[in-house]
Amino acid sequence: MLEPHREATSVTDPRGRGTTSIPTPRTRDAAPGGAGPSRPDGRPGGRGGRRPDPADRAQLQHSPVSLRRVAGLFAAHRAQIAVVVALIVTSSAVALATPFLVRLVIDDALPQQDLGLLGWAVAGMVGVAVVTALLGVGQTWLSTTVGQAVMHDLRTSVFGHLQRQSIGFFTRTRGGEVQSRLTNDIGGMQSVVTSTATSLASNVTTVVGTAVAMAALSWRLSLLSLVVVPPSVWLTRQVAVMRRSVTAARQSRLADLQTQVEEGLSVSGAQLSRTLGTGPAQSARFRETSADLVGLEVRSQLAGRWRWATMGVVFAAVPAAVYLAAGLPVTSSGMTIGTLVAFTGLQGALFRPLLGLLDVGVQVTSSMALFSRIFEYLDLPVDVDDPPHPVDLDPADVRGEVRLEGVGLTYPSADGATPAGRAPALTGVDLVVPAGGSLALVGATGSGKSTLASLVPRLQDPTEGRVLLDGVDLRDLRLTTVSEVVGVVSQETYLLHTTVRENLRQARPGATDAQVEDAARRAQVHDLLVALPDGYDTVVGSRGHRFSGGERQRLAIARTLLRDPRVLVLDEATSALDTRTERAVQAAVDEASRGRTTITIAHRLSTVRSADVIAVLDGGRVVEQGSHAELLALGGRYADLVAADGREDALVPA
Repeated sequence: MLEPHREATSVTDPRGRGTTSIPTPRTRDAAPGGAGPSRPDGRPGGRGGRRPDPADRAQLQHSPVSLRRVAGLFAAHRAQIAVVVALIVTSSAVALATPFLVRLVIDDALPQQDLGLLGWAVAGMVGVAVVTALLGVGQTWLSTTVGQAVMHDLRTSVFGHLQRQSIGFFTRTRGGEVQSRLTNDIGGMQSVVTSTATSLASNVTTVVGTAVAMAALSWRLSLLSLVVVPPSVWLTRQVAVMRRSVTAARQSRLADLQTQVEEGLSVSGAQLSRTLGTGPAQSARFRETSADLVGLEVRSQLAGRWRWATMGVVFAAVPAAVYLAAGLPVTSSGMTIGTLVAFTGLQGALFRPLLGLLDVGVQVTSSMALFSRIFEYLDLPVDVDDPPHPVDLDPADVRGEVRLEGVGLTYPSADGATPAGRAPALTGVDLVVPAGGSLALVGATGSGKSTLASLVPRLQDPTEGRVLLDGVDLRDLRLTTVSEVVGVVSQETYLLHTTVRENLRQARPGATDAQVEDAARRAQVHDLLVALPDGYDTVVGSRGHRFSGGERQRLAIARTLLRDPRVLVLDEATSALDTRTERAVQAAVDEASRGRTTITIAHRLSTVRSADVIAVLDGGRVVEQGSHAELLALGGRYADLVAADGREDALVPA
């Protein structure tokens, strides 16, 4: 099986249990098609000498996986797998006919000048090659089909399962780790069928069949092979182990070199080295690492050459020993030339599959580690999921009253538990937003505004109390219903790398062009779009870099207007904009809020003065609530925030 070299990387455990050593894919030191590490001259070679990767063993100790569960993935394909095994066995058995045909040619057809026998023997050789080739094509097609089918099922299952995870999972887990498991780990699983299992079956069949054929040709020479082959295999593996250790050290230093290049020659790294004066020290480190690589590269090439030199000696010595034994009266026993040639051919064919069988433990460990990483994600509990018996609520009939009753939320600790001593993010929040009304959440950074707002679209669930929509607990509604009723416009606007029109249609795939353009007009962005050379068919670029921050915000608002939610959550939608752009976006926000229940997180308090109710949060608690005039007259926390906000606005030019 082609196995990537891996290095252990400390990453956050997806279940929130701290860090764990997860293997990350490195370059494949192998030739295409599973032939194993390539020779120094570029030709494919054998695979002997590998040892189980410590990272794979650590993964299996951290998250064991049962063979029964792995076998269950292939249960629906039992018939195809049986056919694959039958093809492998048949192919190996048919291939064993060639040495016997060679003996027939040398011992009978040529000495007797029997052209008919010679023709049949030669035709048999060609026929064996044709049959084994066709069987190999069929085996590859079937095994690849099974592997791809299982990969498809796993890939879609993991993707769907991760989509149901709460936002907390994605904040704890690196995006690259998720992508690696969906692509590298599941992609590597393909080799379990097309390489590991098939090579195991092929090697076992070849070794057993070849041993039987050798014994049938000459049991005396077969006994000699039992003495000669094991030390030859051991010597080859020892040299391969030496090369592996040198290669691992070389890859580690190469990774260091690449890191130094990224750190020293990136824009941020170059600025840091200039301002701190670390350029000479970085150059010295780079020179030292590069010098280490020179020595390791030389040792790696020499180790590779020693490996293949050793195998060359073995491949020459084993048949030489057979020829010697064939010439001795004690062991020859009237052996014919044809038998000798056929036997040496079989013995040469025995060496490589025997080396492959010695690597079975490594292949199984690596394959099980892949399944362990995949099952880890499939076994993640879903914190925010559809209820078993959802309440049927027609989005068209929703009035939009939002009520929070005794809401509290405590984030889990690193091990996923919620200890009693952990400080809550929200405590005892009681708020009511009438249908069509507006609520503004204000407070210092870290006071719990965004956490509270995230409960309304059910990005997470409270650990205490409940959030009601028209008197129905959000946890009793389907997630699709909540997403239809509650729209969110956040400070971080995410746009897909496609056209403006398709980005807006994400909110309503069946929307007409007229509906899309109407939403853009109400979001104050239509005139900008029609002025572009490609209009609504303009590609926004990666994360929408084609547009400015204010333009992206208005596109996000247009997308929300197209969806037409009854409840709208505005999470600091204008906080990162300059004053002029903020006014344009605020006009779009005002249009989006008209006739809807609106919950706004305010950065600049001037944007929420007209809210029906303003709630002031401090330390996860609502310390004040009322209208703008009422809270100013109270002279409390809100009045202090307004005063501070006024001083900040005074520094910003209009």
